[in-house]
Amino acid sequence: MTNSTPPPMPAFPPPPPEPKKSRTNAIIIGSAVAIIAAIIGTGVVVVQNQDDDKSAATATASSTPAEEEVEPAVEEPEPEPDYVTPLAGDFTADLRTVRRKCFGSAGCNVTVEPKLTYNGASTSLDPAAVFEITYEIRGGGDGPVIETAELTDQTTLNFTQTMVTGVPANAKLSMEITEILERGY
Repeated sequence: MTNSTPPPMPAFPPPPPEPKKSRTNAIIIGSAVAIIAAIIGTGVVVVQNQDDDKSAATATASSTPAEEEVEPAVEEPEPEPDYVTPLAGDFTADLRTVRRKCFGSAGCNVTVEPKLTYNGASTSLDPAAVFEITYEIRGGGDGPVIETAELTDQTTLNFTQTMVTGVPANAKLSMEITEILERGY
């Protein structure tokens, strides 16, 4: 006879099947690692290229080895430029009429200002000096008028306008430089 009894049951239940691990986490981590590696690799290549460029520039800039470097020559101070003190004849002097008011036989009141042109090179004048230019205005009814202008910074002329009274209606005023003094600061 055949025995038709089923096999005996084990004393403990079968182990549960292992759960399948998700590959999503592994894919995300792997992608992050690949991106980081690419960034680091790119950075290394860029830094090496920069270092190569610097060393190539240094190598071409110097034609002598580092051991044979010559100390730079001590620069001698530039000699002080030779500035000149201008003379009256170095200027072209004229007057510019700013205002004229006439009163018949009493003459005119004329307001003028100096027009001075230095005939030399302005760079030959000391830029730190102030030149006082004294001039005389002639042709007025009350006699000559003496004024002073200042030349600074080689090209800047500072002056005040002058009113000359009693000037005959047909008279022309003139000016003449009488003295130039240099003041240094």
